[in-house]
Amino acid sequence: MNEIRNEKSYKMRASAAKMGEAPMLRLILSMSLPGMFSMLVQACYNIVDSIYVSWLGEYALSALSIVFPVQFLCISVAVGTSVGLSSLISRRLGEKRTEEAVSAAQHGLLLSATHWLIFLFWGIFGMAWFCGLFADSKQLFDASVSYGSIVCIGSLFVMAECSFEKIMQAGGNMMAPMWAMTAGAAVNIILDPIMIFGFFGFPALGIAGAAYATVIGQAVSFIVSNIFMYRSSMPVKLRYGRFKPDLKVIADIYQVGLPSMIMQAIGSVTTLALNAILIGFSSTAVAVYGVYFKLQSFVFMPVFGMNHGLMPIMGYNFGAKNIKRLMQALKLGIIIAMLIMTGGMLVFKLFPELLMGLFKAEGELFSVGVKCLTTISWCFPAAALSIIISTLFQASGRGVYSLLVSVMRQLVVVVPAAYIFSRLFGLMGIWWAYPCAELVSLAVSLILYGRLKRTELFKE
Repeated sequence: MNEIRNEKSYKMRASAAKMGEAPMLRLILSMSLPGMFSMLVQACYNIVDSIYVSWLGEYALSALSIVFPVQFLCISVAVGTSVGLSSLISRRLGEKRTEEAVSAAQHGLLLSATHWLIFLFWGIFGMAWFCGLFADSKQLFDASVSYGSIVCIGSLFVMAECSFEKIMQAGGNMMAPMWAMTAGAAVNIILDPIMIFGFFGFPALGIAGAAYATVIGQAVSFIVSNIFMYRSSMPVKLRYGRFKPDLKVIADIYQVGLPSMIMQAIGSVTTLALNAILIGFSSTAVAVYGVYFKLQSFVFMPVFGMNHGLMPIMGYNFGAKNIKRLMQALKLGIIIAMLIMTGGMLVFKLFPELLMGLFKAEGELFSVGVKCLTTISWCFPAAALSIIISTLFQASGRGVYSLLVSVMRQLVVVVPAAYIFSRLFGLMGIWWAYPCAELVSLAVSLILYGRLKRTELFKE
């Protein structure tokens, strides 16, 4: 027993030394790179369908943009719930209550199935009504309903896979979820052209093929996660079978998961609102916004991935009251994020024609898309600052600050600004709403940061 205690004590001291003493840049990179890679893989899910589907025609690209808010909401529900699940499992494992951690994992899968039933119902009965609000032609309507129905009906796999991912991460396994997601993305990329255009004797399914490829890719991620779950040494092993649902466990999951779900879903609400404004101009404008959203994910996702490594570093040193080291982490995080986002801005400004060319854009789609990319990308550096400062808020326990900034960035400012600017300046006004929203949000972030520095802990 003494040897076990000594080993645990040594591991705890080693972890403390790593978080509190390791060279900061090396520490940030070592803890952030797996998360950054995983986020880039997620971005592949977002963009591969659009690139191949664009070869079918502009109507197909517009269909993806119409359906995207529902698809994003589905992922937001899955991710938000899994965050609450991970938090509960981690706490129960820390308290040495392993059976309750297993119960929490089982409840997480129950919630995944319940959420899937909601989207299954929507895919069967609600998708046609939803797409009818935005589609301005029968061809666009049919394509939107086809794609949206398939991804909603098949959303069980993404719901369950997110739960498996967080169960493994709660047990300390960060690499298995990355490989599971990579496997799914690879399958999606391979199947997209085969199922869309009918290669190797497979029937050409068009936009429905893209939806099936996405669902199959998610299913592969789910299967690989299962394999890792049962073949690796995990503190939580799922037991399939009957169990009695406990409302208290469900409430514990939602206590953390619901706010995360709301933060994740903000982007879906914003996209829905902007699509409603854009369709007043043309379906081409909707398609352009969808293209931008997919492309910008390759710039934003690495920064969000870095936050997965940056937040525990900040949180540890905040708790240890090592303010000098905390500020070092903040400054390096800002520098890295600014390099990534400024680089992304330059790519958008210097090579917008090349980026739009990935989607076979021509005519109005091409000209409007180039203006969109070069205009909205002005907001990238300001967004980098807001995101990293929000990470500091979360690490220091100021979750309300982070939520406020997130809501300001993604909803409260950009949607009203887009509506007003569209009336004053036409379609270009909508693109300028993003830089304006980021500047306002950055100002709010700096005000809240100043307030945090004036607290007792941050006084010199």
